[in-house]
Amino acid sequence: MRSTRRRRKPVSAEAIVRFADEGKGMSRIFTNNGRMMGPIQRVNVDLASGMLEELDRAAKELNISRQAVIKTLIRQALDQQYLARGNRASAKRR
Repeated sequence: MRSTRRRRKPVSAEAIVRFADEGKGMSRIFTNNGRMMGPIQRVNVDLASGMLEELDRAAKELNISRQAVIKTLIRQALDQQYLARGNRASAKRR
């Protein structure tokens, strides 16, 4: 069965500039359906050389940057923590 929702193709930056230059309405392009990202903050983390080597190996195996590995692992750990908190909270209510 086909989905009844039609997906729009992303609008190129050049098309957006053209619309703005021509004074056309932009509301149909910017639907506000996307997720807004907050400002990015830089942090420093001190790591032991062994852990840094492990991160570099993982990054090489996955063919992604060290930073991407760190972000992915942090996201996974936070998700696990949220799930564990949720399970403990529901177990207490029983």
